[in-house]
Parts: sequence; C-alpha cells; structure tokens
Amino acid sequence: MKNYKFLISGGGTGGHIYPALSIADELSKTFLSIEILFVGSSNRMEMQKVPEYGYKIKGLWISGIKRKLHISNFLIPIKIFHSLIKSYFIIKRYKPDFVIGTGGFASGPLLFIASKLNIPTLIQEQNSYAGITNKILSKSVDLICVAYKNMNKYFPNNKILYTGNPVRNEIKDLKIYNNESKDLFKTNDSNKVLLILGGSLGAGKINEFISKNIDFFQRNKLKVIWQCGNLYFDMYKKYNSKHVKVFAFINNMNNAYSSADFIISRSGASVISELCIVGKPVLFIPSPNLAEDHQTKNALKIVENNAAVMVKEKDLNEKFFDVFTKIMKDSDFSTKLSKSIKLLAKPNATIDIVKQVKFFLNNDRKLY
Repeated sequence: MKNYKFLISGGGTGGHIYPALSIADELSKTFLSIEILFVGSSNRMEMQKVPEYGYKIKGLWISGIKRKLHISNFLIPIKIFHSLIKSYFIIKRYKPDFVIGTGGFASGPLLFIASKLNIPTLIQEQNSYAGITNKILSKSVDLICVAYKNMNKYFPNNKILYTGNPVRNEIKDLKIYNNESKDLFKTNDSNKVLLILGGSLGAGKINEFISKNIDFFQRNKLKVIWQCGNLYFDMYKKYNSKHVKVFAFINNMNNAYSSADFIISRSGASVISELCIVGKPVLFIPSPNLAEDHQTKNALKIVENNAAVMVKEKDLNEKFFDVFTKIMKDSDFSTKLSKSIKLLAKPNATIDIVKQVKFFLNNDRKLY
C-alpha cells in the first residue's frame, strides 16, 4: 500500500487556515496511508492553530507588504529569497506526492518551488477577485479550485475547477438552535440573538461602532454575541453583561451560528461560504483595507443574488440602523434572505477538491 505524503500551506488568517485544515481532514479520510505536513508563516496564527488540530507545521520567515511606508518592507525581498530556499529544502527532505495552497504568505514560495520541481500542485482561490500571488502561481500549478464562476479572467481556463470553498466539518453538521448552543452562550430565553463577527483578527471600525450603539441593541431586546478579536478584547471586554457576551475568538462557531437569529459579518470568502451553509439573515460590513477591496466584491456577489445586505464602513452611521432594522423587523424579508443565501451553499467543496486530488494522482495527472 502506497503511503501518500502531502504538503499543505495556508495561513495568516482563519480564512486561509480553516480551509486548509478541512482539506487535510478529508485527505486523511480518503487515503488509507497518509502523512500531512503544513507550512506556514513563522509569526502568524497558523503556528498555533494547526497543532491544535493535530498536524505538524514548519514556519517560513515571510510576511506581506505593509500598505504604509514601513521599514519592514525593505526586508521583503530577503524574506522571499530565504523562504524560497527553505521551501526547496522542506520539499526535498519531505518528498511530497502533492502540494496544496489555500492562500497566505507562505503559500507563494512553497507552491512556486513545488511546481518548478514538477510535483503535482493545487491552489484554492477563495475570493471573487484573485490575489496577485495566485495569479502568478496559476501559470505553473496544475489545478486551481475556485469558489466563484467566471474566474477564467484571472486563471487559465483549462486548470479551473468550480468547487466552492472548504468549510469546517462542524459547520456542515450544524444543528440549528440546539440546547448546547443556548447553554454555551446563555441565550436560553425569548430574546433574539445577534452574532457579530469581525474576522479572526478583529475589526476596529466595527468594534468601535458596536460599542457606541450598545443601547440600540438593548432597546430592541437583542442578545449580542460579539467576537471582537484578540487585538481588541482588552478594550471591549468591559461591555460583557447579561445581554452582551464579548469574545476575543469563538472556537465553538457551530454553536454560535446555531444561537444566532441575525449575523453581522466581514465578508472574507471563507466566512461567506460558512454563512451560505448556515442560512441566517446576514448584514455584511466589508473591510475596505484589503487588496483590490476584494471583500466588497465578495459581498456584492451575495447581495446581487438578494441573499444578504451590505453597509460599507464609511456609511455605518448613516445607513446601518435603517438596513438592520428592516432585517430585524420584517420577517418576510429576513426569511427571503435566509432562503436565498442557503441556495448559494456548496457544502461538498472539500470532498470535491480531494476527489480531484485523488483522481489526479491515480490517472497520470489528468483532470477529473
């Protein structure tokens, strides 16, 4: 029996890490004899999260370019060169059968070296607007799994597979509003529940806006589950009360989703994929500070399908209250949003990606 060896790289944020972990879990179910090693950025959250899920990880000295002029930007060329060399030695020593990248700083050097060494490679593009690293890698990798249609404007059409984004297994197995959720978040009364998600790192503007308008939510008899991010927890933990539960990071996302009646969220690609499966009324507040404003583009794809609503950060004070009140008060409208967003779900994305990997390995590098 052949022992298959996989290298997987995805990190920086939960949006890259959790799809990578989902793929790793599905590979472990699919191949009878398997080894998996992760490669991440040595100072990012994957170095903690990946071992928590039982996988080994090696770190690269790599980081992104800061938008504002910063001395660390001058180190970028050195970091890239260093990471390319280290990726080469990791691959040579580990001898993988397949290398998979789900985004993040470390994916670029690892996937580039693997493709040049003629090792089968796959990148998973989560956003509706392709990032520059994946655009570069697309010229040399074998397979490109995407979550949105019409991605051939960024990638070679003959390499694209429309699979959707992998989501955590616990999200796929979501049990709507179960007793465990109620007990965990202390929501076991008649009040509606609002879940606020600012991404794994937190969202400063959203946190600031929520803190200034706690009275609005209380007047409307809402209980609030508020993930403010590790960077902001010390600043906002003082708002913990009977009706507001503040968390740095929510590990039990299936329970949080189950508890929620309404959701306010950033619009990273991975959380959108989860929200499509969850099927609750969603208000997106995209981060405007990311490359090519891709979160706004992601959110618009859902809004255009009448499956969610969106308020831009700059418009929060003027538009939020009217938009959110309509979701909260108009049950027909909120029900329509729930049904429409659920139609966009692709719960078998991880299975489809791993099926393709297995077929590719067993059929002389042919597409499924």
